[in-house]
Amino acid sequence: MIRRTRQAKSWEKKMQPQNEELSILYPAAIVTIDGFSLFQSLRACRNQVAKAAASGNENIQPPPLAYKKWGLQDIDTIIDHASIGIMTLSPFDQMKTASNIGGFNATIKNSPPAMSQYITVGSNPFTGFFYALEGSTQPLLSHVALAVASKLTSALFNAASGWLGWKSKHEEEAVQKQKPKVEPATPLAVRFGLPDSRRHGESICLSPCNTLAAVTDDFGRVILLDVARGIAIRMWKGYRDAQIGWIQIVEDLHERVPEKVDFSPFGNNQGPSRVAQFLVIYAPRRGILEVWSTQQGPRVGAFNVGKHCRLLYPGYKIMGLNNVTSQSWQPQTYQICLVDPVSGSVKTVNVPFHLALSDKKSERAKDMHLVKKLAALLKTKSPSLDLVETEIKELILDIKYPATKKQALESILASERLPFSCLRNITQTLLDTLKNQELESVDEGLLQFCANKLKLLHLYESVSQLNSLDFHSDTPVSDNDLAVLLRLEEKELLKLQTLLEKYKQENTRTTVQFSDDKDGVLPIKTFLEYLEYEKDVLNIKKISEEEYVALGSFFFWKCLHGESSTEDMCHTLESAGLSPQLLLSLLLSVWLSKEKDILDKPQSVCCLHTMLSLLSKMKVAIDETWDSQSVSPWWQQMRMACIQSENNGAALLSAHVGHSVAAQLSNNMTEKKFSQTVLGADSEALTDSWEALSLDTEYWKLLLKQLEDCLILQTLLHSKGSTRNSKVSALQAEPLPRLSVKKLLEGGKGGIADSVAKWIFKQDFSPEVLKLANKERDVENPDEPKEGINRGFFELSEVETDLGAIPDLLRLAYEQFPCSLELDVLHAHCCWEYVVQWNKDPEEARFFVRSIEHLKHILNAHVQNGIALMMWNTFLVKRFSAATYLMDKVGKSPKDRLCRRDVGMSDTAMTSFLGSCLDLLQTLMEADVSRDEIQVPVLDTEDAWLSVEGPISIVELALEQKHIHYPLVEHHSILCSILYAVMRFSLKTVKPLSLFDSKGKNAFFKDLTSIQLLPSGEMDPNFISIRQQFLLKVISAAVQSQHSVTKERDPSEEVATTPGKDQDWPVLAVDLAHHLQVSEDVIRRHYVGELYNYGVDHLAEEAILQVHDKEVLASQLLVLTGQRLAYALLHTQTKEGMELLARLPPTLCTWLKAMNPQDLQNTEVPIATTAKLVNKVIELLPEKHGQYSLALHLIEAVEAISIPSL
Repeated sequence: MIRRTRQAKSWEKKMQPQNEELSILYPAAIVTIDGFSLFQSLRACRNQVAKAAASGNENIQPPPLAYKKWGLQDIDTIIDHASIGIMTLSPFDQMKTASNIGGFNATIKNSPPAMSQYITVGSNPFTGFFYALEGSTQPLLSHVALAVASKLTSALFNAASGWLGWKSKHEEEAVQKQKPKVEPATPLAVRFGLPDSRRHGESICLSPCNTLAAVTDDFGRVILLDVARGIAIRMWKGYRDAQIGWIQIVEDLHERVPEKVDFSPFGNNQGPSRVAQFLVIYAPRRGILEVWSTQQGPRVGAFNVGKHCRLLYPGYKIMGLNNVTSQSWQPQTYQICLVDPVSGSVKTVNVPFHLALSDKKSERAKDMHLVKKLAALLKTKSPSLDLVETEIKELILDIKYPATKKQALESILASERLPFSCLRNITQTLLDTLKNQELESVDEGLLQFCANKLKLLHLYESVSQLNSLDFHSDTPVSDNDLAVLLRLEEKELLKLQTLLEKYKQENTRTTVQFSDDKDGVLPIKTFLEYLEYEKDVLNIKKISEEEYVALGSFFFWKCLHGESSTEDMCHTLESAGLSPQLLLSLLLSVWLSKEKDILDKPQSVCCLHTMLSLLSKMKVAIDETWDSQSVSPWWQQMRMACIQSENNGAALLSAHVGHSVAAQLSNNMTEKKFSQTVLGADSEALTDSWEALSLDTEYWKLLLKQLEDCLILQTLLHSKGSTRNSKVSALQAEPLPRLSVKKLLEGGKGGIADSVAKWIFKQDFSPEVLKLANKERDVENPDEPKEGINRGFFELSEVETDLGAIPDLLRLAYEQFPCSLELDVLHAHCCWEYVVQWNKDPEEARFFVRSIEHLKHILNAHVQNGIALMMWNTFLVKRFSAATYLMDKVGKSPKDRLCRRDVGMSDTAMTSFLGSCLDLLQTLMEADVSRDEIQVPVLDTEDAWLSVEGPISIVELALEQKHIHYPLVEHHSILCSILYAVMRFSLKTVKPLSLFDSKGKNAFFKDLTSIQLLPSGEMDPNFISIRQQFLLKVISAAVQSQHSVTKERDPSEEVATTPGKDQDWPVLAVDLAHHLQVSEDVIRRHYVGELYNYGVDHLAEEAILQVHDKEVLASQLLVLTGQRLAYALLHTQTKEGMELLARLPPTLCTWLKAMNPQDLQNTEVPIATTAKLVNKVIELLPEKHGQYSLALHLIEAVEAISIPSL
């Protein structure tokens, strides 16, 4: 007999992980071959056969193959066997075995030996247990000797030679003639057995986890063996010719019944999945298939099958897997199956895990199984809902435990496939069944749970019926009726309607609405998830804001549209157990969230008024014993909802409705109290009512004023204008947060101005827009000249276009917030907002430029000084110092890569940054000069916003800043000018810090309010010389950038490098010369010379007026005149020029030839212009000057040159 034995990892600790092996049973011996080795050998044989067929070689050596051969002793006959695998005895079993074999004085080793266990069935003994010590004999190798190869070839490979194809006919005949040599088997005595002389075993079947084995015999009995202990633990009789197999079931953790024990807080309470084994017995003579729970469990299933079937139980995996690859391999076949040849069908056996449990746990597990079956039923699509409903009722009634029954009902109510009628019928059936049972056997919690769910179902049905009724109140609402309803005058109502219309126009946002999103419709599953009963009181669970609005819409949306009866709905909800406070919260959530629909339908205001009146008249809404001197909690709840809402239009309308209803109820209570007073009594009761009314009314009036302000502000922030600047930064594209009264109250005193500043940044309006709106507000003031307004329009037209309604909205906001949006405050917040956004993305240099523009528009020097100082300390000084050290290190204008690495911005952005820093420092110095003449501003707050809390405003922080040290700021301004010039004109070989001595260097980047030791007295001439060279470079570069005649220059590049208005560099250079102790006249003379050098003679003539030492200037201009004449006479090489040159005096000719016209930047200057220059030189030179005669000769030469051209 050849048998493959599956040796998987056992569930017992003493079993070792094994490979599959092939065991061959002989009458008195067993040969075992490792399955993995055999598979590799067969693969090698196939490869050798393929190679031999390809090469034509017939001599093939069989590959090596390891096997073990055991000679079984002390047993008569062996019919079947099972290889259990390698096992290790426990210390007790080791000592017991040693005592049985060696006697009293036997000794044992420290480590128990590993043994291979074999079980045989046959006769004498009925079952035998054999144990082969690992390592007691070496495996026989087929390549050790030729005899071994012959033996293996004859004994093992003869059967496979046909399909392996490695032998020819001649070789087969030679092998048959040669008698193979057979190695002797290693003797293996039976350790023990189950003796039964009358019984003969027929088959043995090992369980999947190698712990149990089932044996059949010729007496029709099935015996269950404990493999480890070697004993029979159970016997079944009356199963002749039985066929047996095993089923192993793994527990599903979702079906596990929780135990009522204290688990450790660490780890998983459920633990690993458990495994159950079932024995399957097929009795062909009776035609029955039985499933038994092992070891001592009952029969869990019996099936009538045919008498000619065959039970198939493989019990092994695919050949060739080792202990590593077998773990990841999933079986592709059934564990066990029954083949019926009569019907031609194959049947499998599936056993639920809970059948392996005890009776008590089996009931729980059965309930869990029913719950799982119910879940599967709820997922299936069935055409007949009646059949599904009936089956669900049967399942939920079959469940025994109340907790499981509750779980099943929850899953049914959470199903989306079942209609409402089905849910109601199932819940009603379960409740009726529980009520018909005895009171002692009914779980009160389950009964209450069913009753509460049924109440919710009835409430859902009632509300749905009210919403489905054809109820329409189409009576139109006139403005007069609306004014009476809201207790407003016609002017006040008109103002309210105008504000809401503007708000609606600016607040129209495109929203996507799907066809399934219907207001007022709520699925029953969602409805049951939102509500719960607690002691006959209906409460709402903790749900999100969107879910809260959906529930409120289900109750009130139809009522607010006049499509459902308001009285019936309030009565239904009140009788269901919902408190008035909860209903008010739901009503307001719907009203405030559906702002767009409400503003389009004025009739909804009347519906809200009716609904609010009905809710306020409920029993526990407004307490009659409430103290008239305090605030009503009922109305405070409504006011709080309006304060927190970001939909200001709906909030303002609801506040007007609430104010009206509150006044109406208060008047009714006053009349009721007054009617109870006796005539002639003191009239204090009326006085008290009036005080209570005025106290609550004041809160309503305050809220209405706050909501109106917030509405106007929100309308402004949603307005948009078309500007010329098409470039929009990602920072400007971010949406603005919506406003609410609560946000403004918590935003501090500067919160209102800060929100407007964010809007101005998003729209990127110039400061002139704010100034224009402010002038339009003050246009009625006779002291304000009209020319200023016209000038404002003119300035605005250059910057902004298509503002639309923005100036009107701004003016309206100024009127509502005269203190919070005071122009200086607004400019301060805009300045700060722009610089904050610039700091997020320094590449956006225009943000910093715009920030400086707002800073310059601040009129109060105290605010201007504080804002500028805060900007410098917070955002600028670190980048400024990094730029300084970088430029001083490289000694020139740094490249883009270095700028990004050290300063965090590109070279272009750094140029603009330095220019804006220079503007800021100059503004700071101007503010410091004028702050002594201006009083510190008083920051007021509007009456409606006196209760604001939150962070301190930017303006308050600015006013707390210290006075700056003017010379230190001026010192930084000089450095900034130098850096800006280097970057602006890409100057080289300039180290900015080398222009300052040690005192000057040490004073840089210190706190501008501190007093530092600055340079004073006479400067070292070396420093002065370096400074003068630098300033001359600046003048030359500035004139070159303005008047260069190079045609390859791209004018767009110049614009790109200067995002703001460029500096007047000649004036700035002269100012720097004054502070750097350099002669200012040298700079002016150089400027005049550069202008003439570039041929801009008309500007040079104007600049000459500022030069003091005109004699030196005339000498310099004389040289320049000579260069122009030298170019005209010597470099043109014309015949007329040569003749003219011959007529000139020799002294003049020599002097002209010494001139170098290459220094001229513009050689295309007309000779008439040069003649003016010569006359200017004669005018500036004194007659006693040494070069005066040379100048006279130049006049003659110029006149001679100009004659031919006439």
